[in-house]
Amino acid sequence: MIPAEKHRPITGYLKNLDYFQIAAVFLLLTVGAIFIRSTGLQIDTPESRSFIGKQLIWITVGTGVYIFISALDYRSFGFRAAMIMGYAISVILLVAVLFFGVKVFGATRWLNIFGFRLQPSEPAKLMIITMLAEIFSAPRFIQRRTLCFFLAALTTAIPFGLIAIEPDLGSALVLLPISASIIFCFGIKWRYVLLGTVAVVLAAGFVLMDSFREDPILLRNYQRDRIKTFLNPESDLGNRGHNAHQARLAVGAGGSSGTGIGKGTQNELGFLPHTVSNNDFIFSVIAEETGFWGVMTLLTFYAIMLYTILRTAFLTSGYGRYVCCGIATLIFCHIFINIGMSIGIAPVTGLPLPLVSYGGSFIITAMTMLGITQAIYRQTRLEARE
Repeated sequence: MIPAEKHRPITGYLKNLDYFQIAAVFLLLTVGAIFIRSTGLQIDTPESRSFIGKQLIWITVGTGVYIFISALDYRSFGFRAAMIMGYAISVILLVAVLFFGVKVFGATRWLNIFGFRLQPSEPAKLMIITMLAEIFSAPRFIQRRTLCFFLAALTTAIPFGLIAIEPDLGSALVLLPISASIIFCFGIKWRYVLLGTVAVVLAAGFVLMDSFREDPILLRNYQRDRIKTFLNPESDLGNRGHNAHQARLAVGAGGSSGTGIGKGTQNELGFLPHTVSNNDFIFSVIAEETGFWGVMTLLTFYAIMLYTILRTAFLTSGYGRYVCCGIATLIFCHIFINIGMSIGIAPVTGLPLPLVSYGGSFIITAMTMLGITQAIYRQTRLEARE
């Protein structure tokens, strides 16, 4: 895994970078750091003050990963082998979390490693993308389409099942549009797209009906309650509906220009609990304290970042294109669902807002993903110049 510009490593590397992506990424990281600090002001305890310190450590580590990954030749055997090995390790970690994981709020999703909590489902999302890209770009597989689709289904199904067992149904379900986007990018007949759409609608209908059963067949009780609360938030304001309700109030309270950083009522007075305000509902804090224009600025940063990834996808083909499509879909799903939780159009699933929410696992995973897209862009530009 050697940088392609081996004869002019620094100037060649810097010359071919996507600076629009770099700007968007680090502006988003800055926004996240500012509002994680803001959420810590509401209680001002040693623990709350430590959040920003930990986040800055993760941002620093993530930046190092981003720079390192972006300098690699993504087409090299070493890089591709490392991604395949990463998939195997992620599956092992997903199995390990079921036996040795830390239970938080009734779900076993984290492993304690050297004093840090790792959520294996986050890197697993990236490893699935790279593994699917490997399958759909390998000549020995694409010449046998049935085998190709079978391997793709198996690659997705194993992590999906392990993540759902934790349980973390939100992260598990995100794997489906990721896989679908790569398959669509690979090329599939429209009748299969239609069949897949019908299957998803039927599955969603079954889940919805299951949520109304006193003893659900598929769902766990807390998942059933989340769906009920999503459909009728006012039915349980004192318990499960409280956070989502307060999050919506915070969004509405921001107006056009917001209340000012650190001055949001829902945030400052603790109506939106600190246990969720810096991760699941950080968008609500941003909306309350910066208002409509702050939200539009945030969405602009995301739009630029997604544009750079999709532009790279169209500039390349094969493995690079599939990876970029999968990463863009993953980031978009996280953005849509996280913001949807805050404004009441999506049930609470615990998916973080990319580069903004508090938490090390997804920050480092996201920076790794973006580093890969940067490497693909850099390599594509280098080839175009030669």
